[in-house]
Amino acid sequence: MVKYTCFACNKKIGKETMGKRIRCPYCGSKMLYKSRSVVTHVKAR
Repeated sequence: MVKYTCFACNKKIGKETMGKRIRCPYCGSKMLYKSRSVVTHVKAR
């Protein structure tokens, strides 16, 4: 299950909750991002 987080209200949203619209159902914001469950570390060369 894909989880998104709203930038404006910081609520977790499932893809099923949004439906076909790309908006937060709580505040109506269009700014969403995917929450990562595992932190990825990158080593510089």
